Amino acid sequence: MATRQTEPVTIISLRKLSLGTPEPQLKESKTFTVEDAVETIGFGRFHIALFLIMGSTGVVEAMEIMLIAVVSPVIRCEWRLKNWQVALVTTMVFFGYMVFSILFGLLADRYGRWKILLISFLWGAYFSLLTSFASSYIWFVFLRTMVGCGVSGHAQGLIIKTEFLPTKYRGYMLPLSQVFWLAGSLLIIGLASVVIPTFGWRWLIRIASVPGIILIMAFKFIPESARFNVSTGNTQAALSTLEHIAKMNRSVMPEGKLVEPVLDKRGRFADLLDAKYLRTTLQIWVIWLGISFAYYGVILASAELLEQDLVCGSKSQSEVVVTVGDSEESLSPCHCHLFAPSDYQTMILSTVGEIALNPLNILGINFLGRRLSLSITLGCTALFFLLLNICTSSAGLTGFLFMLRALVAANFNTIYIYTAEVYPTTMRALGMGTSGSLCRIGAMVAPFIAQVLMSASFLGAVCLFSFVCAVCAISAFTLPIETKGRALQISRPFK
Repeated sequence: MATRQTEPVTIISLRKLSLGTPEPQLKESKTFTVEDAVETIGFGRFHIALFLIMGSTGVVEAMEIMLIAVVSPVIRCEWRLKNWQVALVTTMVFFGYMVFSILFGLLADRYGRWKILLISFLWGAYFSLLTSFASSYIWFVFLRTMVGCGVSGHAQGLIIKTEFLPTKYRGYMLPLSQVFWLAGSLLIIGLASVVIPTFGWRWLIRIASVPGIILIMAFKFIPESARFNVSTGNTQAALSTLEHIAKMNRSVMPEGKLVEPVLDKRGRFADLLDAKYLRTTLQIWVIWLGISFAYYGVILASAELLEQDLVCGSKSQSEVVVTVGDSEESLSPCHCHLFAPSDYQTMILSTVGEIALNPLNILGINFLGRRLSLSITLGCTALFFLLLNICTSSAGLTGFLFMLRALVAANFNTIYIYTAEVYPTTMRALGMGTSGSLCRIGAMVAPFIAQVLMSASFLGAVCLFSFVCAVCAISAFTLPIETKGRALQISRPFK
């Protein structure tokens, strides 16, 4: 009986000893996440290459979007288009962008950011080249719509940058990407001033396709997002990517094993409208729509102000009288007000404004926070739209356009960063895609306000732009969460 009582005690004591022995193994079983690895590796040569290559997607996108503004006066004359027909070209480009932005966002969250980015560039380059052979207005509209579909996937470049950058660098590096958009805008305006008068608009489109084709070849140097790979269970690919980055940066990896939960529910539209995301999502959509409406409104209004002399004292030297039989242009359905060199100079100066506030924008984003910085720049945008109504000289008009371009660019900078940070990895591309899609509604409406309503009622158009920006400023100020200094979330952005 005594033996039966002591035997279990011996076993229990052995179990206690066995539980106490593996202390050295606990040290060996350290784990880390992708977030830990990104922060430990830090900023280095890989991120510079990432910034240059993924940032250059902005050059291509700017050239394709700004192309419409510089080509509009020429096609208006060649095909004898009315105001609404010219506006329809831009609207259809953004319609394609809107539809495919959601589709590419869904696919990117499921199959990878890098693949969708490559497909979108191939698509855009192909249809852009085809546009140069358009034989009629209808074909031109259709092919530019297809280009808009392709351009919508370029947002994946920003997502890849966001997911590789350490937290403290995102607020500085992402706004600097505006430099690439500026470079693309200036490049297409400069090319237009040389190519259109000598070779025509078709050669301008062909030349504008070249940067996108070159950039496709540079994509092989940038890997798929490690955050995406680890969310799909492909931990080995994520680890290889992180080790490659650490080697390039001459840094070290965290100790231990890479561990992240595999997330089966990825890229679901219903998640954006979940109770804890609903308010944020709806307010972000309103802001994106308004910012895009204002941004493309400024671009197209700049062209209209120069082409049709809608502001007193801003008389353009570009008017061309076209004779049809014995009658002059005033009796012809063809309205040829082609840009003169001075008009291209004004467009270049106002476009340079897009980077003028970048230093202040970066300081605001990092010190005031995303929400407050965005609400301030949107409020100032509303004010400067109203100032456009002041009767001014050509220099005064250029100054107002310069400030407007600076402010609308700052708005885009901030909302891009906020949207990429507020959503988790499982739905980041979809969140960006739906936001980009909704913002194209604003871009689709903008041509009819800037190119049609502005001709009929200048005051009505600028007041409408100002009102929309004021509503967006209030929406930005009341956003439910600040993302400044916050790590990127995997599945639950709100705690």
